[in-house]
Amino acid sequence: MIWLAGFFALVAFVYASVGFGGGSTYTALLALWGVDYRLIPVIALLCNIIVVTGGSMRFIRAGLVSWPQVMPLLLVSAPLAFLGGLVPLKQWIFLTILGGALLASAIALLLQPEKLSARILPKPLLLAISGGVGLLAGLSGIGGGIFMAPILHLIRWSEARRIAAFASLYILINSAAGLAGQVIKAGAQSLAAPAMEYGLLLSAVLVGGQIGSIFGMRYLSPQLLRTFTAILVGYAALRLLWQAQALS
Repeated sequence: MIWLAGFFALVAFVYASVGFGGGSTYTALLALWGVDYRLIPVIALLCNIIVVTGGSMRFIRAGLVSWPQVMPLLLVSAPLAFLGGLVPLKQWIFLTILGGALLASAIALLLQPEKLSARILPKPLLLAISGGVGLLAGLSGIGGGIFMAPILHLIRWSEARRIAAFASLYILINSAAGLAGQVIKAGAQSLAAPAMEYGLLLSAVLVGGQIGSIFGMRYLSPQLLRTFTAILVGYAALRLLWQAQALS
């Protein structure tokens, strides 16, 4: 558990420095560690909330959140994140969804849409994507910012700092909604003991996330970290998809 907590602290530091929560990597690590699949989204969503709360508050105080611009996307995604958390899933279905989400996360990490020509995306389609990502957040424990940010960069939705601010807030709201659904589905009492068992992980992301959000990526190569994380997440995705195939 000490080693896993150390990895969680590092992940929180890296992701918090760019406004993300790290849900994709937490779920990958938990899956590789053999944690009960029913607990994976609960732990990952809790870690997301801990990591992005401070950053979201700082972004809001800095005036980087345009509420008329972000509210439609949040109002579509949050209810679906809650519904996603409520959905009971068989193990092989959950592993398939999680594996597919992690594989998509790995691809999103490797993309650099800000270097591509701007694309036009109709607003209804953008809202539909936001809702789908919210549903995925509740089902799998991935906050969704890692998917939305590349899309927003691609369509030049706003400047980079405002997209980072939106991603942080998007992860916070969807993670809270998804966690509420997960708790209602499993029952708060059934999650109390596991929460105590993995409490060290929550403390680790609290420390790592706070340091990351304050100091940012001053001493680390963003491209190297994106590549390394993509490899780890992609490897976990392939293992999960293989396990799901064996169980189906």
